[in-house]
Amino acid sequence: MSSLAISAQGLTKRDTAISIFLIGLMFFIFGFVSWVNSILIPYFKIACELTSFQAYLVAFAFYIAYFVMSVPASYLLKKVGFKKGMMFGFWFMALGAFIFVPAAMTRTYAIFLMGLFTIGIGLAILQTAANPYITILGPKERAAQRISLMGICNKAAGILSPLVFAAVILRPTDTDLFAKLSTMGFAERAAALDELVRRVITPYMALGSFLLLLGFLVYRSPLPELNTEQESPEVATANAGKTTILQFPHLVLGAFAIFFHVGSQVIAIDTVIGYAGSMGVNLLEAKVFPSYTLACTICGYLIGISLIPRFISQVNALRVCTLLGTTFTLLILFTKGNVTLLGHATDISIWFVVLLGLANSLIWAGIWPLALDGLGRFTKLGASLLIMGLCGNAIMPVFYGYFADKFDLRTAYWVLMPCYLYLVFYAVKGHQIRKWGF
Repeated sequence: MSSLAISAQGLTKRDTAISIFLIGLMFFIFGFVSWVNSILIPYFKIACELTSFQAYLVAFAFYIAYFVMSVPASYLLKKVGFKKGMMFGFWFMALGAFIFVPAAMTRTYAIFLMGLFTIGIGLAILQTAANPYITILGPKERAAQRISLMGICNKAAGILSPLVFAAVILRPTDTDLFAKLSTMGFAERAAALDELVRRVITPYMALGSFLLLLGFLVYRSPLPELNTEQESPEVATANAGKTTILQFPHLVLGAFAIFFHVGSQVIAIDTVIGYAGSMGVNLLEAKVFPSYTLACTICGYLIGISLIPRFISQVNALRVCTLLGTTFTLLILFTKGNVTLLGHATDISIWFVVLLGLANSLIWAGIWPLALDGLGRFTKLGASLLIMGLCGNAIMPVFYGYFADKFDLRTAYWVLMPCYLYLVFYAVKGHQIRKWGF
C-alpha cells in the first residue's frame, strides 16, 4: 500500500466524490488547453510562414516544460501543499495565455512559443498533483477506471477545443485567403497574415482571465490535502534500503513508457490535419479529424470502464492496447486506397491514424498504477518522474516533422513503431522488473 493510499483512507465518501469531481474539472481544462495545439500547428504554419519542422515546435515548446518543471513541481507541492501549488499552476497557465497578446501584436513566433512554454509550466505543476490524487482516491484495482473517467474529461475537452478555436478564429472566406497568399505581394500578404494571427488575442485574454479566477477557486475549494510522507509497515520494510527513485526499475521503465505513449498519442492527434491536407482536404474540413481521433479514445475509455477489472485486468487491457497501436501503425504505412467516410474523400490510411485514438485510450491508465506500485515515501517524486515522461509530447512530433520534411507525411509515421514496440515490452515484462540486472 502506498503512502498516498494511507492518507486517502480517512476521506468520507462525500469528500472523495467532491475530490474526483474537482480533479475531473481540472482534466477537462488540461485537455482543452493541450489539444488545441492540433489546430494551432497548421494555423501558425500559415500565419507565421513556417516549415513542418518549425510548426511542430508548438508541441515542443508546450511539452518540454514538463521535463523542465516536473521535479521542481514536486518540491513546490511539498513546500506549499497541493492546493496552493495547484493555484500557482493555474496562474502560470494564465500568464502564458496573456503572453499570446504581444506575440499576436508583433506576429512573432518565438513569443508564441514562450507563451506555450509558460502554459506548459503551469500544466506540469497541475499534472504532478492531479495524477497521484486520482490514482489513490479509491481501490487500487480500480485505478484504471478512475483514470479512464479523467481521460474522458480530458478528451471530451480535446474534441471541443479545436472546434471552438476554429469557430472563433477561422472564417468561411479563409479558404480563399489561404489559396491567394502565395500570389500576394509582400506588403499585402504581411497585412493579411497580421490580421489572421491577431484573431487569437480576444480568446486568449478570456482564457487567461478564467484561469486566474479558477486558481483562486481551487485554493478555496474543499479539496483535501494529502499526506505523502507516511508509509505502511510493509512498504516501509520493502523500501528500507532504498535511497533514490532510480532504484525502482518498474518506475524508471514506466517513465520511458509514458514518454513513448504520449509522444505517439500527440503525433496521432496533432499530425492528422496536416496528413489530411496532403490528400487535398482543406483546413476548414480537416479541423474535425483530431476530434474523430479523440472520440475513438473516449470509446476506448468507456470500454475500459465497463470491462476493468470485472472481465479484464488493467495489465491485460494495457497489453491489448499496445498491440493494437503496433497493428494500426503498420496499416497506416502499408494500406492504400481511396474511401469516402463521414463525408470525407481520403486515403484509407488516415482512418487508421484516427483509430490510434482507440489504441492509446487505456495505455496511460495502465502505466500509472503499475509504475507507482510500492513506492511509499517516494510516491510524489516518482509521480514527478512520470510527468517528466510527458516531454515525449515535445520530442516525438519534432522527429515526425523532420521526417515529414525529408520524406513525406506518411513515411514519417514510422516514428511510431519504436514507441509501440517499447510499450508492448513494458506491458508484458517491464512493469514486473523490481531489481536492475543484466
